Amino acid sequence: MIDLSIMEERLERTVARAKEQGIIIPTYAQMKDPSTAPEKVKEALRGVGLWDVDPRNLFRITWKNQPQAQGGGFGDVNYLELSSSLTGVKARIIVLVGKWFPTGAHKVGAAFSCLVPRLVTGQFDPTTQKAVWPSTGNYCRGGAYDSTLLACESIAILPEGMSKERFDWLAKIAGETIKTPGSESNVKEIFDKCNELRNSGEDLMIFNQFDEMGNYLWHYDVTGHAMEEVLQKELGPKDTYRGIVSSTGSAGTIACGDYLKQVFPSSKIIASEALQCPTMLENGFGAHRIEGIGDKHIPWIHNVKNTDMVVAIDDNAVVNLARLFNESAGQNYLANQGVSEEMIDNLNLFGFSGIGNMLSAIKFAKYNELGENDVVLTVLTDSMELYQSRLVEMHAEHGEYETQDAAADHARYLLGESDDNLIELSYKERRRIHNLKYFTWVEQQGKTYNEIQSQWYEDEFWTSVQKQAPEIDELINEFNSRVNL
Repeated sequence: MIDLSIMEERLERTVARAKEQGIIIPTYAQMKDPSTAPEKVKEALRGVGLWDVDPRNLFRITWKNQPQAQGGGFGDVNYLELSSSLTGVKARIIVLVGKWFPTGAHKVGAAFSCLVPRLVTGQFDPTTQKAVWPSTGNYCRGGAYDSTLLACESIAILPEGMSKERFDWLAKIAGETIKTPGSESNVKEIFDKCNELRNSGEDLMIFNQFDEMGNYLWHYDVTGHAMEEVLQKELGPKDTYRGIVSSTGSAGTIACGDYLKQVFPSSKIIASEALQCPTMLENGFGAHRIEGIGDKHIPWIHNVKNTDMVVAIDDNAVVNLARLFNESAGQNYLANQGVSEEMIDNLNLFGFSGIGNMLSAIKFAKYNELGENDVVLTVLTDSMELYQSRLVEMHAEHGEYETQDAAADHARYLLGESDDNLIELSYKERRRIHNLKYFTWVEQQGKTYNEIQSQWYEDEFWTSVQKQAPEIDELINEFNSRVNL
């Protein structure tokens, strides 16, 4: 469970800091339903940009922001249904859109959920401590942003091979940015840097998204409810919700599947990873280019026992479809293939991991021969706004993108996506994947044998965390009352 022990002396200092900075903290209930936010906050947000460093933007940590960069209010969940003319399958694939969060990615919510329980209990003292955000990209951006809004010093850690946009933005927001060797799948190097900082004697707290249950809880509670709302709106009398597809990354987003499975017991949870680093698929390793997902280990917060299928996506498909979706020749080709202008206009909402999630959903639909009354959910965690430098790099390496390139990529990587490189998980296959946690978390990161056994054999390990949102909301309300703004 998330430790909610109160440290009163530190809490007094934290309350004083929040009062100085004009900080009101939203509850999980308000993130699920932002219409219940204080009226003075909603009024003030009409003059605040989505990415502005303004404490009131904490209330924009929700799936329900109006899709605009400046001064928007709140509405319904931001989502998009992908046309069959794009996906090549009959199944209804619906994607939640992450672009309309502060920082342009939904990871800002996961970071918030890791930081705030420590803040409102006094466990983390923003007047003396630095918040450390180890990440393979968007989580450390979200953590640095949340830290700045909450007047905390921050250190962002991410691999040196991530996109230029991430580093340019962090240079303006994070107190310090540390680049570790490698790229997306080099997670151990991030952990090694955390251990180095932990032993440095500096007063800091490390919020490791891969083992912080706050990450799991935010997606279980907030993302899970957002997806349920979409299904309530979209499911017709003949429709059936079949499953949620998510790349594992830190295994935060996929936690929404635990909630959805409780509401829709026959639904499936499909975990996706890069074919070039097939950790779940075949105990493998390697490097890949699908920024937004990390591999070569199983995150501590992944409830593997509740996962039904593993799908692996070729990173060549992702990077080439990024060109198809965003180059003029690619968009013109898609239009000639019957993809609507409205659908094409929305293709910039797909970041690299979003493209991977879409392809995984297509694989799941093809494998299960899903039809027009079958609904699959997935997530666009960020948008192409964070990958424009990659398009420039591909231009420099491969030259202009022309019609024949678009035709080849469309046929091979989109319509040609097959149901290979996947497995339905039996009980033993789930246990095999779960057991891979031992090598990272027990041997290297200080977890115990009893803990890893509890994750597998005791359902309460997960359900006890799932029930903590109301208790944390009470602590947030008490904190806000003491700040008295």
